[in-house]
Amino acid sequence: MLTPVLLCAVGLFQSETYVEKLPQSTVEFKMVAVPGGKVKIGEEEVEVAPFYMAATETAWELFDQFLLSGEPSRPYDQTDFAPDVIARPSRSYILPDLGWGHQGYPVINVSHTNVDMFCRWLRSVTGKKYRLPTEAEWQLAAESGWKAPLTAEQAAQREWFAGNSEYTTHPVGKLKSNPLGLHDLLGNVGEWALDLKGKPVLCGGDIMFEAADLKPTVRRYYSPDWQMTDPQLPKSRWWLADGWFVGFRLVCDRPSK
Repeated sequence: MLTPVLLCAVGLFQSETYVEKLPQSTVEFKMVAVPGGKVKIGEEEVEVAPFYMAATETAWELFDQFLLSGEPSRPYDQTDFAPDVIARPSRSYILPDLGWGHQGYPVINVSHTNVDMFCRWLRSVTGKKYRLPTEAEWQLAAESGWKAPLTAEQAAQREWFAGNSEYTTHPVGKLKSNPLGLHDLLGNVGEWALDLKGKPVLCGGDIMFEAADLKPTVRRYYSPDWQMTDPQLPKSRWWLADGWFVGFRLVCDRPSK
């Protein structure tokens, strides 16, 4: 839960937003200021500096700009990429959006490698430090205005979950935001982050979760089940054939004042 001091800070930071417009494109996305604070992960209390977080999960129209920005990788390429390399995903053998929806819908079925390369590309075209959140940043943002447990009625106002999703993803940002102005943090799709040791972890619930299970503390680590139906050997390093619940949301460092 947020402390009174942090709740006060929420009010101060709430109006600090900006819209990032991609060069030579009509695509744009909104970033929201998140005040710093302390968050408890397991038995550890973590200090989080202020940062910006995308108001919504990353939608396909933004990710498509990355996919179309260069030649795709070879399907079975397992190259160890240098830190300054920007590689594009190989073509997926499945329809990545599963036909659930594209324009305005959250990106799904993406591996951490895929998202990491997307962030490298986005940094190169914007000059800003876009990246995945740490799990501490993600949890701090998700706990804004959160009270446990959520009733089905409360969840239906803010999250896509088993009670209202009809078991398909939905366009981002259509439900009520939390007090910070962030949408869909606990539902719709899970979101990649980095845990306290720097390991990729999926935070939050998805369209199959019950209301009582929508919590800021939910974590999932990669499982081979996420690629069970991928016929390729080795499995794709870019796409999760069974990762319909795997998406992501951007954060950006706040410039020093």
